This record gives sequence, C-alpha cells and structure tokens, in this order.
Amino acid sequence: RNLGNIYYFKQTSCNYRTTVGINMEYEKICDEILECDKNIRYVGVYNFGELHGKMRHGLKSYLSKEETELSLSQAVYRWSTRKKTTDKIGKPIFAVTKYEKIYRATVPIGGAGLILISIELGTDVNMIVEKIVKIKNQYS
Repeated sequence: RNLGNIYYFKQTSCNYRTTVGINMEYEKICDEILECDKNIRYVGVYNFGELHGKMRHGLKSYLSKEETELSLSQAVYRWSTRKKTTDKIGKPIFAVTKYEKIYRATVPIGGAGLILISIELGTDVNMIVEKIVKIKNQYS
C-alpha cells in the first residue's frame, strides 16, 4: 500500500526550502490521516517552521510548491487571527473552506502547529475532519 511520498519544507524567513529527511512522527500522522478516508487528497503538518506533507499516491497537486507555500503562510496567519477571540468564543477546533475543486481544512496541533488537509468535493467534510481531530488528539 503506497500512500504517497512525504516531504517537508523548512522555513527560512518567509520562504520554504525542500529539505532531505523524514520525521517519523509526522510521517505516521500523515499516513493515519490519509488512511482514515479515501477522499483525503493531501495532508500537511506544519510545526516549528517546517511543513511535512504527503499527497495521496496517484494524485497530482492542484498547486505548485510556491503556491502551496503561499497558501501555508496565509493559513498560519488566518489561524493566528482566529486565536485572538479564544477568550470570548472558545478555542478554534478546525476551519474548512470550500473551493470549486476541493475542500481545504485546517486543524491545530500542539501549541502552534497546524494540520492542513485537502479533501475531494462531494463528501461529508465535517465527518472527515472529525476523524482527523480524533487522530490529532492522539498526538497533542
């Protein structure tokens, strides 16, 4: 069973560069999330300035590496703004955006980490994200 290749980016200023190596915990989280539903296209775990990502085998990303990097920086910023209202409305659990071709979900992990997920349309995205939250809770 081949779920895809894992890679990660290391933050340098506002840019990310591809780095050699695999962090086994991030690989395990990505594998578990990809295995929990066949409609998940991509999983990325962003933590401590690095993005560890895995695309489902046989699929191609809609975004280039540069576009993925920009999307990541925007997601990190949006998540930081969500946390500003925690004292009034509670901690954010996850966020989902529907695009014309996919859903994109963001789930916090650890103190400042994020799980970024792309999911096929035509699925019960809330059910899938709830599965991801349960997996995430095993690690944070």
